[in-house]
Amino acid sequence: MTERHDLETLAARAELVAAPAAAPDFKSDQRACEDRTFELPRALHIGTAALFLAYMAIMAVGFQHNELVLPMVINFFFITAAFLVPALWATMKPDNPSQALGLESFMANGVDCLTGRLDGRSASVQVLIMPVLVLLWGIGVVTIAAMV
Repeated sequence: MTERHDLETLAARAELVAAPAAAPDFKSDQRACEDRTFELPRALHIGTAALFLAYMAIMAVGFQHNELVLPMVINFFFITAAFLVPALWATMKPDNPSQALGLESFMANGVDCLTGRLDGRSASVQVLIMPVLVLLWGIGVVTIAAMV
């Protein structure tokens, strides 16, 4: 169970500390996220979106039915929005100095990840592996459904 402690008890146990001072160069209007590009080139974002949309197209063609038109349109809308909103967010402010990396510089320099630095090829594989597997899964499901 939790117990409530008053300020006197905390002060007696020396558990009160002073608040840290703000950094001298802190601006009140400073944004928490200055670089909104995720250090990935546009080609990877477009490729990921294209793979997910290709999956939806395969599902739409493989399971054609009048009652599935509206759910497929909604799915296409949400996938498009899921990639379009971050793309717009990255370019939202005109004087934003950060730009998405070009594919050539991305492949040459790589990207920093939580586990360390990755070269461009390894980072591309990490980004595109799930959409490729989803696309292959969709092809398999449609193929199995066509054979049954």
